[in-house]
Amino acid sequence: MSNFSEELEPQPPIGDVKVVYLGPAAPHWEVRSSFGDPHLIESFRDRVHARLLLLPPHDPQFRRNRERINRDAERENVLISWDLGYDEEDEVDFGV
Repeated sequence: MSNFSEELEPQPPIGDVKVVYLGPAAPHWEVRSSFGDPHLIESFRDRVHARLLLLPPHDPQFRRNRERINRDAERENVLISWDLGYDEEDEVDFGV
């Protein structure tokens, strides 16, 4: 019989991605990976591109889609990091 707490133990990540903002000229985004199943990473990359197509990081829709991407990564046990070209700690929130 399986112990319920054993089923909830965190599993090691199955891959990683870094989402990089390339600037205002298309394509805006690049998704890089250093490890993981290539098919899984490619599928994840396609979904990231679909959510971020034509969205710069200052667009209010970007924040909503970024959270969706982060939840997707968590659900699939993929490490995710973001490089938006600036320090997010210094970002000003305009209440949008």
